[in-house]
Amino acid sequence: MEEKKLDLNSIIGFVLIFAILIFMFWQNRPTPEEIEAEKAKQEQVEAKQKETENKVQESTVAQDVPMNLQDSTTVANYKSKIGAFGFTSPSDATTKLENDLVYLEISNKGGQIVEARMKKFKAYDSVPIYLIKDGNAQFGLNFSTTDNRVLNTKDLYFEPSLSQSGDNQVLSMKAKTGSDKYLEFRYEMKPDDYLVDFTIRSQGLNGVFNSSQPVNLEWKLKGIRHNKSITYENRYTRLTYNHEDGDIDKLSESSDDEETGTDVKWLSYRQHFFSSILANKNNFDTAELSSVNLVEDESKTAGFTKEYASVIPLKIEGGELTQNMHWYYGPTDAAVLSQYDDLGLEDNIPFGWGIFGWINRYIFTPFYTFLASTFSSFLSPGWAYGIAVVVMTILVRLAMSPVTYKSYLSQAKMKVLKPEITELGEKYKDNAMKKQQETMKLYGKAGVSPMSGCVPAFIQMPIFYALFMFFPTSFALRQKSFLWADDLSSFDAIYQFPEGFSIPFYGDHVSLFPILASIAIFFYMMMTTGQNMPTQPGMPNMKFIMYLMPFMMLFFFNNYASGLSLYYFVSNLITIGIMLVIKNFILDNDKIHAQIQENKKKPKKENKFQKKMREMMEQAEAQKKSK
Repeated sequence: MEEKKLDLNSIIGFVLIFAILIFMFWQNRPTPEEIEAEKAKQEQVEAKQKETENKVQESTVAQDVPMNLQDSTTVANYKSKIGAFGFTSPSDATTKLENDLVYLEISNKGGQIVEARMKKFKAYDSVPIYLIKDGNAQFGLNFSTTDNRVLNTKDLYFEPSLSQSGDNQVLSMKAKTGSDKYLEFRYEMKPDDYLVDFTIRSQGLNGVFNSSQPVNLEWKLKGIRHNKSITYENRYTRLTYNHEDGDIDKLSESSDDEETGTDVKWLSYRQHFFSSILANKNNFDTAELSSVNLVEDESKTAGFTKEYASVIPLKIEGGELTQNMHWYYGPTDAAVLSQYDDLGLEDNIPFGWGIFGWINRYIFTPFYTFLASTFSSFLSPGWAYGIAVVVMTILVRLAMSPVTYKSYLSQAKMKVLKPEITELGEKYKDNAMKKQQETMKLYGKAGVSPMSGCVPAFIQMPIFYALFMFFPTSFALRQKSFLWADDLSSFDAIYQFPEGFSIPFYGDHVSLFPILASIAIFFYMMMTTGQNMPTQPGMPNMKFIMYLMPFMMLFFFNNYASGLSLYYFVSNLITIGIMLVIKNFILDNDKIHAQIQENKKKPKKENKFQKKMREMMEQAEAQKKSK
């Protein structure tokens, strides 16, 4: 087939047709008078249409249709509809509640708190502490109606009414279906108090709630970052809840987790040093709880730590809903939370478990608070809290000095016996069982127990662990500076590596207090075990382990609270000093040797355990000879 080509005549024809069309449009363009008339006509049509819509909406409101605020109208229709209830700007209007401690904003849409700000605290970068901001939290009741609609109060518009009850501010938020039919969220804020009373109740809605379906309270929140190290902050950011007569459970701090709690008194979305808590005076029957970890690696830009969610079924009695609860938005501070003893909110603080938590809660926390407040009265803030750590360390070490004495005395006795133990080793070098028997006999005659040096270490373990939990979680240490450390509850970086550079397990910075603590630990270990560290065939080189431990502690503490490193540095310096005093002024090796020789001469009565051990060793020796 012959291909058709666009010739010159065709092009000229198209150009002429296009020119004619342009000329026709220009000739028939509307005059300015016609444009104005058309514009006026359009405005009249829109005004009449709006008037008609308003009449229809007012008629709909008057019919008391259950929860008619929850339909699929536009924002403009919402505004015209709620005008009958005195609303002004339902899509974005908020009501403020505040005292000297906390600032809250409650939105007309959903009747929920859309901003919660601490008024006395700031983050590491001097930005105000927000627990709720820019849509990071959602709260609402999800329920079904008798006309088979599924609604959530976060989509409803509430009518605010702010009043005073004595010194308290009272905010009533009502989603109405009629003048005497509504769902109310009631907030009551007291002066100088972080706890806000929160009541949910319905009026005249016994024919609205579908009794065959549950009313679920849904609360979600993404924890906002407040610390300079998000991985460190995330370590102490957890969902904690009180249930079943005071038991405290926690969801995982390092991975995604979910649980179902029963008889729940309160649940806390803890963000290290600050908490968002919902408490119920009468306990929730059940609560489905979940926590999603949002932190994988250290980041300077990540803004959130964890995403929490709770779904809690609420009871409907007599067709109506009533729940008396509390909101707490405030610091995770023992001094503050202990004020709410009836709710047990102080259990939200991670003191530690068992005896360790008891020591931390009832000894170290009040003791340090007392010291810090005392020194703050006559020292500058940059010294008071650090000096309080030093003084507490000194007093703890002095209290533990008898244990240190026992430990060093045991080491001194072992040192005196070392030549005799070496002699036994040479004598029975081909018979390990006999060597062990004779060594135990020597210990028994001398009145020395090789385990006596370990017992003091076990005694000090509760102190060690309690302090390990105290320094990173003590609110009294938060953002308190000392020497070069600007925050004793966080690491004391003296050098920051270049952007993007990080040493595995160490971090992207160098902290000074951990270096000093590791050096002190090294010299302490040299004094206590360096001279008598055993080396046996088939056993690892214990001296190498002794050198390795301070190095490992250096890595571990680099990203930890500088207050803890300060404690270990001062503690080991004091311990070294005490041991030098014991060695040079209290213990006399000649007297210890003489005492051991006297003990050898005395008949030694075996206890049942020693007798049993001796018999077992003799039987093993006899079996070996028979072979």
